[in-house]
Amino acid sequence: MNPAKPTPLSLPLFDPRSIPIMGIDGHLAGVGLDRLTPQALRDRFRHPPMWTPEHSVEKKFSDRPPALAAVLLPLVMRDELMLLLTERSTNLSNHSGQIAFPGGRTDEADRDAVDTALREAQEEIALPRDHVEVLGTLPTYVTGSAFIITPVVALVKPGFQLQPNPGEVADVFEVPLGFLMNPAHHRRHETEFDGVVRQWLSMPYTEPVEAAAGSESRERYIWGATAGMLRNFYRFLSA
Repeated sequence: MNPAKPTPLSLPLFDPRSIPIMGIDGHLAGVGLDRLTPQALRDRFRHPPMWTPEHSVEKKFSDRPPALAAVLLPLVMRDELMLLLTERSTNLSNHSGQIAFPGGRTDEADRDAVDTALREAQEEIALPRDHVEVLGTLPTYVTGSAFIITPVVALVKPGFQLQPNPGEVADVFEVPLGFLMNPAHHRRHETEFDGVVRQWLSMPYTEPVEAAAGSESRERYIWGATAGMLRNFYRFLSA
């Protein structure tokens, strides 16, 4: 193997935070809070509008064969809907250390994409199935590493106790759905690698953290495929 080349399942090695911001989409309208309630989301999936996903297929950076996968977009029903996200363990060979939805590759025993997403969420963070109300799915998203991902959107009843699998998940946290559905927080980036121009979104979230010395904060850098699927969710809800 040529050590100068990235491994087949890895993005080129760079810090996405170092790539300049090409633009921020504050000119687009955010999704109204009246559309970000459990009942409004149930109604939206029962009677979906005509809409077009904005991000569907990333430019390939791997020659690996395509593989089916599914992720769960778990919306915890607190005073406002909160999206549950994970930080992947740094020892993983694929997208290590990145912010991601619970999910993974489809197994032969899985009945469908919903079954994959629920199984993976249970294996990764011990999210119990009886707390999950599946609303529906979004169009597939194909990553540059050839994963064909089905996003499964679900409401989650509070009261669960998560147990992240340390081999896969370094941390679990929540982000207000209203923050993510506001394009003023959607930043566009572009860079060239091996003669190919690649574009993606980032949605950095500053999370308040309680510390012994007082209040602190921590940045959760949401970008890449996770941000792309969230942008499609925004398009679905704002259509």
